Amino acid sequence: MVAGVLSKAPLSNDLTKGSISKQLLKFSAPLVLSSLLQAMYGMVDMIIAGRFIGAAGLSAVNNSSTIMLFITQILMGISTGGNILIGQYFGARDAENCKQSTVTLFTFSMAISIVTAAVFSIFSRPILSALDAPALDEASAYLAICAIGIIFIAGYNATSAAMRSFGNSKAPLLCVATSCTLNVILDLVFVGALGLGVKGAAIATVISQGVSFTIALAIVLRNKELFGLYLRSLRIRPDKLKKILKLGIPVCIQMTVANISWLSVMYLINGYGVIVSAGNGVSVKIKNLCLLFITAMSSGATAMIAQNIGAKEFERARKVMYTAMRIAVGISLALIAVVEFLAPNLASLFTSEPETAAVAVRNLRIEIISQVFYASFQMYHALALGAGHTWFVLVSSFVNCILARLVLVVILNRAIGLTGIYIACMIAPSTSVPIGLWYDLSKRWRRQPGAALRA
Repeated sequence: MVAGVLSKAPLSNDLTKGSISKQLLKFSAPLVLSSLLQAMYGMVDMIIAGRFIGAAGLSAVNNSSTIMLFITQILMGISTGGNILIGQYFGARDAENCKQSTVTLFTFSMAISIVTAAVFSIFSRPILSALDAPALDEASAYLAICAIGIIFIAGYNATSAAMRSFGNSKAPLLCVATSCTLNVILDLVFVGALGLGVKGAAIATVISQGVSFTIALAIVLRNKELFGLYLRSLRIRPDKLKKILKLGIPVCIQMTVANISWLSVMYLINGYGVIVSAGNGVSVKIKNLCLLFITAMSSGATAMIAQNIGAKEFERARKVMYTAMRIAVGISLALIAVVEFLAPNLASLFTSEPETAAVAVRNLRIEIISQVFYASFQMYHALALGAGHTWFVLVSSFVNCILARLVLVVILNRAIGLTGIYIACMIAPSTSVPIGLWYDLSKRWRRQPGAALRA
């Protein structure tokens, strides 16, 4: 009966059977498209800010967007914990615990997001002041408005995580596609036509995020039998929250460590002035756009691995990881070639100011090489996440973000200046590759199969 509910559900997809490569590509393709479209939020804001406002607008959006990314990734850490737990329950064919975990994830995410939104909206200016952000008035105005969208981001992450755990990646794509289209239209209206500046870009982003969450919530509510998300059931179950946090907190810490590392890098770059800060903002958007292919493939692999480990299909889980790695490395090499060749053209999409574009191109041509390292170690992370060993991801990230990136950034910045910062950021991710290989060969991911379910 339990297995029947799951197998017949229109939004569910069993990832423990069939061709690995076909399943992975079929499941990951909507994730790639969703990630690309989500990136359009920031991309459109940056392009329009650069064209209508100039370097100050680019710098403001860049600094504020980095803060928002910091918050978003912490919320994603929590939803990742839920994603792993629900995915393993799905693989084990345990429908009731799937529902309880989904409801707990959603309720907790909404509660914590309301508090976080209030804090960052109220204290936007002092936070950005601590980062020595140029164009402080514009940046704090942008962040104060965008912080309201944290509620929608958390709700969307929780609902889409549940859908991915059940093997569905197409429904989140619908949400993001609608939202992105709306964001482009509203940006042109608020910033271009009405001249509202960075505030207009922020308002457009928040409205679009609200629409994305509304659609995702509507899909989940229309499938209550599968997700168990009834109004009367909206409560936090302590046993499920404990498991979600046990899995999610190491991911949150990992993402926090990574973001502290990037915020420290941004602080040093801001010291070079508004032109360099703006150029860095352009290059970050392009690099992150390229990285989305890899992170989406990693997300797809994590969901597949979680289901397979829940079903005790260990060899299949490992094959999923290496299949994803081969695809990701191939994509990263192609993207490196494209960016190296077209860096000036890509930078010109965001800014018409030659000095800003020159900084962006220099950054891009150095740091883009790191994509191949991300393509490797993020798939090892997918294996660990699918197994519920989120502690490993934390350790790996601490090594490359703190022990490698920050140390190298400080040393090379003093030795050769701005270019040294870019070189340090390019080298640092390579340190997580041998750590990931060790984790795979140690077979630690097989020693406690389904540990998330028993925690």
